[in-house]
Amino acid sequence: MTRYLRLLALQLRISLAAAMAYRANFLIEGVMSLAWMAVTLLPLLVVFHGRDEVAGWDAPSALVVIGYFMAVRAVLEGLISPSLIDLVEKIRSGSFDYVLLKPVDAQLLISASRYEPWKVFDLAGAIAVLVYAFAQRGAPSAPDLVLGILLFGTGVLATYALWILCAAASFWVVRLDNLMFLLGAIFDTGRWPVQVFPGAWRFLFTFVIPVAVMTTFPAEALLGRLGAQAALATVAGSLVMLVISRLVWRVAIRNYTSASS
Repeated sequence: MTRYLRLLALQLRISLAAAMAYRANFLIEGVMSLAWMAVTLLPLLVVFHGRDEVAGWDAPSALVVIGYFMAVRAVLEGLISPSLIDLVEKIRSGSFDYVLLKPVDAQLLISASRYEPWKVFDLAGAIAVLVYAFAQRGAPSAPDLVLGILLFGTGVLATYALWILCAAASFWVVRLDNLMFLLGAIFDTGRWPVQVFPGAWRFLFTFVIPVAVMTTFPAEALLGRLGAQAALATVAGSLVMLVISRLVWRVAIRNYTSASS
């Protein structure tokens, strides 16, 4: 375990050094993050203009969902997506052979192969949105805060599992660019509480592509609106997704045909 933690720290240090080598780009990305945050908030301002609630959600509560959406997306685009896109390229070029030769778990190594450190600006923006939302509606209780943080972690795990499943498909289908874009577009629905969608779509975004697990349920936990049974189901669902993604990864590795064969 210590070796893996040292490996993750080393990969992060390398990514930070690469990002800081071009400091102007780092600052530009910060400005772009602010612009992206404004674009993310704009639909919410339009929807709540002239109305107090939408599907049982008032504007400050919906802001909490957007805060979670921004935070999960920051982790996705900063830690998860860059590494898995790099995996697709490694499989395409044949350099994945060298990953398998290293004396560490291939999934962990590939999951930490590349970071985008400037996404920390997006994470800071998400925290600012959450602080503003609770300034409008009152601070959460300590148990709700702990549960909200815990479910944020499970939401990140569910996101990682979903992207691992997509990346594992690249062992059979080399080009997955369109699928990656499709998943990103579907994830964008996470900025809205799942209750705003009609029945069939709500089922899809809860049980098939669990966007609600990534944003809505953690937000409800932080707001004190999520029951114990739903919270346990959210944690269990994320863990099941993680186990399934691991099993699919192992099957994909066994079916991998190296570039030299």
